[in-house]
Amino acid sequence: MSTTVIDGRANAARVRAGVAREVQDFQDRYGRAPGLATVLVGEDPGSAVYVAGKQRASLEVGIVPFDRRLPADASFDQVAGELESLNADAAVNGILLQLPVPEPLDGDVLTAMIDPDKDVDGLTPVNTGLLALGRPGLRPCTPAGVMELLADTGVVLEGAEAVIVGRSNLFGKPMAQLLLGANATVTICHSRTRDLDDVCARADVLIAAVGQPRLIGAGFVKPGAVVIDVGINRLTPEQAGNSSGLVGDVDFAAVAPIASAITPVPGGVGPMTIAFLLRNTLQAARLQAGREGAAAPGEQSAA
Repeated sequence: MSTTVIDGRANAARVRAGVAREVQDFQDRYGRAPGLATVLVGEDPGSAVYVAGKQRASLEVGIVPFDRRLPADASFDQVAGELESLNADAAVNGILLQLPVPEPLDGDVLTAMIDPDKDVDGLTPVNTGLLALGRPGLRPCTPAGVMELLADTGVVLEGAEAVIVGRSNLFGKPMAQLLLGANATVTICHSRTRDLDDVCARADVLIAAVGQPRLIGAGFVKPGAVVIDVGINRLTPEQAGNSSGLVGDVDFAAVAPIASAITPVPGGVGPMTIAFLLRNTLQAARLQAGREGAAAPGEQSAA
């Protein structure tokens, strides 16, 4: 069987190029560029790298980045005050609170404080509810990116059996909602699923997002299935050997010969997350401009 290795980097570059063109159109119309604020609490090296990447990507497409950093011992009121300030700032169209936040802060409670119109992660209760109801709203970036990869690969989701391994609020649950919206039949697996390999082997589309290196082996995959690996795990030097040390939740070498299409790690789903963060920021800016009745200089307001 000939297997397609799904190129997330190429797909993300296409999405980002489109966002850059549309950001320029937005700026021409409204006289300003969209703004994206990232809020980082603490000094976790991995989180700092992610935030830096989001800031850099914003600049590359013409979005104005706002970098807000708070110490690891910041109080709940300090972080909440920062979010409230960004909610009120008209120059900021999107707000992203980098998760996880240090204990004892509650990331879910803080995320819920973000204005739903600026919730570019799509994780506030309002946007979560809109997704569950199938109504328009800002969608979580990684699940939306997976849907784009599936569409670009030509996967027909209507009537297909899709299995998701992982039930997190960040990915598994919104991924299931998006697949249901595309008329797939969806099963969500988790740590208490019995006969996990048998359940996965029924899938036409298998999506792994559980955070266990190479959990999904050949016995989990139906011949010809499409396999999407959302996991990213760093191996110890002893485990990695001559590899980069980054592996997914899928044993790529074992599964690739069986699947009809598969995402690699790195270079698969990861680049799509930032691409859709940028797209969400542009979408949020358009919605806010429309609701405010904003108009380009010389044009009559729609309000």
